[in-house]
Amino acid sequence: MIDRTGLAEFLRHRREALQPEDVGLPRGSRRRTAGLRREEVAALCHMSADYYSRLERERGPQPSERMLASIAQGLHLSIDERDHLFRLAGHNPPTRGAGDHISPGLLRVLDRLDDTPAEIVTELGETLRQSPMGVALTGDTTRYTGPARSSGYRWFTDPAARRLHAPEEHPFLTRMYAAGLREIVTLRGPGSRAAHLTELLLGASEEFRRVWGDHEIGIRPHEVKHFVHPEVGALELTCQRLVDPGQAHSLMVYTAVPGSESYEKLQMLAVIGTQTLP
Repeated sequence: MIDRTGLAEFLRHRREALQPEDVGLPRGSRRRTAGLRREEVAALCHMSADYYSRLERERGPQPSERMLASIAQGLHLSIDERDHLFRLAGHNPPTRGAGDHISPGLLRVLDRLDDTPAEIVTELGETLRQSPMGVALTGDTTRYTGPARSSGYRWFTDPAARRLHAPEEHPFLTRMYAAGLREIVTLRGPGSRAAHLTELLLGASEEFRRVWGDHEIGIRPHEVKHFVHPEVGALELTCQRLVDPGQAHSLMVYTAVPGSESYEKLQMLAVIGTQTLP
């Protein structure tokens, strides 16, 4: 059962505790509100200001689980705070360890990487957030839905997924995706999303069936990656990975050696932005 009073008080206190700079908003010289305004939180949560305001006033319908997930992310709640929010709204919290909720710390790091290609991904390669330069490098990979959210699934089912990578790396990446998925299936079990993804790929891709049958494990991504961008051409980028073990998320940051040709191309890409990407 929903605890409307508890929910309203919790939302209000969390909103007032957040500062504009915590979520990448300008403070402005005339701000008098303690913390964020309701309309600012509503925008961060991808909902109407009226809907959010009614929750803080103990009115409106019971929020859905999807709506609560948006609120938890928009308010930069910790995983414990997210679970508390769900219970106040009368829902069971999502299972920990493999969800889409990004920790506030990881979000704060990403928010400070506007001029660097970066993304936050799940253990299945589902992109949850990208920096502007991340979008410029790979396109908006948060737009996918269903199984196609997984980069591994796209690798075996969508030829366009391979165009961004140098052809000489394709055989290695094929083995890496299959071995990585096998590791996650073993970790998460037969009823997991990873197991479901495996069944889909076994039915959709002959190539996946072949490499899956090799039973390879422990093939790790190369630190240096070779991209082929449609506008700036070949890029040699080093990938640094910051892991959030609580949610099995990774922050991937791509950099080039200063003074290198790839470094100059990244500067060019910063100017081009996403203007010519599909």
